[in-house]
Amino acid sequence: MSGGVDSSVAAYLLLQAGHEVIGVFMRHGEKSPAACHLETPSASRASLPVISRLDHKQGCCTAADAEDARRVSDRLGMPFYALDLNEEFGRIMDYFVAEYARGRTPNPCVQCNNWLKFGKLFDYADSVDARYVATGHYARLAQLADGPALLRGVDASKDQSYVLAGIGRQLLPRMLLPVGGFQKAEIRQMAERIGLRVAQKKDSQEICFVTQGRYDEFVKRRLGDEDRSGEIVTTDGSVVGEHAGIDGFTIGQRKGLGVALGKPAFVVRIEPDTRRVVLGERADLDRTELTAEKANWLVDLPSEVPLRCLAQIRYNAPATPATLELGTEGRFRVVFDTPAQGVTPGQAVVCYAEAEPDRVLGGGWIE
Repeated sequence: MSGGVDSSVAAYLLLQAGHEVIGVFMRHGEKSPAACHLETPSASRASLPVISRLDHKQGCCTAADAEDARRVSDRLGMPFYALDLNEEFGRIMDYFVAEYARGRTPNPCVQCNNWLKFGKLFDYADSVDARYVATGHYARLAQLADGPALLRGVDASKDQSYVLAGIGRQLLPRMLLPVGGFQKAEIRQMAERIGLRVAQKKDSQEICFVTQGRYDEFVKRRLGDEDRSGEIVTTDGSVVGEHAGIDGFTIGQRKGLGVALGKPAFVVRIEPDTRRVVLGERADLDRTELTAEKANWLVDLPSEVPLRCLAQIRYNAPATPATLELGTEGRFRVVFDTPAQGVTPGQAVVCYAEAEPDRVLGGGWIE
């Protein structure tokens, strides 16, 4: 339970279905810049300080979110526990910083699902003899002829199947995704109807452990004072500026480049060895194919022949027709029918079945 409307209504739906539900909140240990105070002096609440304000909806793991999750659990009459996953979140932070330092763009939310929500939480579930782990993700599960399947959520604008594609196939039978069959508006209406104060709470938009400033500032604080500066160049090699670190850039970026070329410019390549950021035109972002590593497949795929699929290269990007070719040692190749823009090393590529476009085949990490 994140303290948001989706996981809160998910808990309600599970209770309505007759499940015995335990609410669990993941604490990451990063302190918010906002001032904190205790809502009550009771010992039971002393470990959950309430954040008085934030300049924006930070993430899903602040102390205020923990308090919201506790209130919902109390309202629904179910037990609630806040798990201290500081050490485990440290692994995600280390990954986040290391990827940016390598000139790649990390996706910590996908890794959080892989390592924590459908990783460590299964360990906790086992410790309390719980059969399932459930979340408020907008995706669905179905039992098909060839086994359990992960499907897109009914609400296309909120679908989160992309960020769940890295979950181990063996865990699908023990997952529950109660809100995936609803529209977001229906979930908010349901929360209003049953009297949950989080009914109109904003969705989380930021990475939960970057509690202040920008991502590059977080990376800088974690890396220290080492020199990461370099040149900003155009595709013809002309030097047009300097930067303080490649961790401040991502493929496809247009704003905040620190240079003015008199025409739109985009980050088309990041070179970690030379520490150069290469700018070009929009057309320079076109890619006809990509390679990926660390594949995770949720279905049995034929390894001897290419497979038609729909490939999605970012959370908010459409899935486009492509051909999937399996390699060795967890690597694969995706060839697009039409060039894709903004193929970004470090991001996940998720493949969906061409004949069943809602069904997740699996995916991996773009090289």
